[in-house]
Amino acid sequence: MFKKILVANRGEIACRVMRTAKAMGIKTVAVYSDADSRSPHVLMADEAVRLGPAPAADSYLKAELILLAAKETGADCIHPGYGFLSERESFALACAEAGIAFVGPPPAAIAAMGDKIESKKLAKAAGVNVVPGYLGEIDSTDHAVEIAGGIGYPVMMKASAGGGGKGMRLAYSEQDVREGFEATKREGLASFGDDRVFIEKFIESPRHIEIQLIGDQHGNIIYLNERECSIQRRHQKVVEEAPSPFVTPKMRKAMGEQAVALARAVGYYSAGTVELIVSGADTTGEGFYFLEMNTRLQVEHPVTEEITGLDLVELMIRVAAGEPLGFAQDAVKLNGWSIENRVYAEDPYRGFLPSIGRLVRYNPPETSIPLPLAGGVRGG
Repeated sequence: MFKKILVANRGEIACRVMRTAKAMGIKTVAVYSDADSRSPHVLMADEAVRLGPAPAADSYLKAELILLAAKETGADCIHPGYGFLSERESFALACAEAGIAFVGPPPAAIAAMGDKIESKKLAKAAGVNVVPGYLGEIDSTDHAVEIAGGIGYPVMMKASAGGGGKGMRLAYSEQDVREGFEATKREGLASFGDDRVFIEKFIESPRHIEIQLIGDQHGNIIYLNERECSIQRRHQKVVEEAPSPFVTPKMRKAMGEQAVALARAVGYYSAGTVELIVSGADTTGEGFYFLEMNTRLQVEHPVTEEITGLDLVELMIRVAAGEPLGFAQDAVKLNGWSIENRVYAEDPYRGFLPSIGRLVRYNPPETSIPLPLAGGVRGG
């Protein structure tokens, strides 16, 4: 097992990883920018290393500085958290070259799932349901109009490298495609450095379901039930709950098995999430389709931990150390129900733009009972 872990992140997720590391007897290293020198994650860690000035581009996104911090402190593994460098193939490769374990999936899997067009092709080849659409190169607005007409309106135009609701436009007619295709390309280029766009059928009355996966380096991959995140605002998740009130045991099994098939196709291990769009109008429960795969731990992972009793961070660390999962699919429990809500601070006088305003009073919620370590459920 590892002796010391560096968390290449800040804030809540850094503290979350450190809590589990400390419970496992692993020493912790924090990294910080000048703006975060007295942040909770810095104070919580056994050691802390300054990266640089406040801008993330000059600190948390500097892979070479993070690797240098790991070497200087003797950290033998790095957990990237979420955001920042967590889904960068180049960072996972750099960790491997430096002889430091990356607590996450293999670089090839990160690359395969990081491109929405290529990931959909891989999913289709793996026997996973994909939304009807066109994944080839779209060379002009006229070509986009032709494709949309062939698919049938409404359609969704999406930037290949998009995420977080950026680079997406819904089209109900040819006029919508003509007005939105070039804008989608521009937004994709500006936000992600990639102007490729794909077009797919828009699923009406949609529900957003995601399947949590965990896999080890010995070929074992297990799905840990689902989370529902259909309540969204500006294409951002607002409410996460597990289990979904919509998903039946038959659907759960079908979705989980397809998610595992996709992960197996790209040699996946560690924690990951396969996101699905589900037709709420399809009473058969078979109308679910692959959206994308997140090759990292997600903000909403605690709702899965609450209903399964598993510590996903501990499992990630053990997998990175080469340990087998130690339990099979039939040992995964579904106990109770859990919910996570995003708190919004917006200015209603400025079109509800994000604005924290002035914080007058803050009453934090009581800390829940600590989760059992995953080792406690082994052999089930």
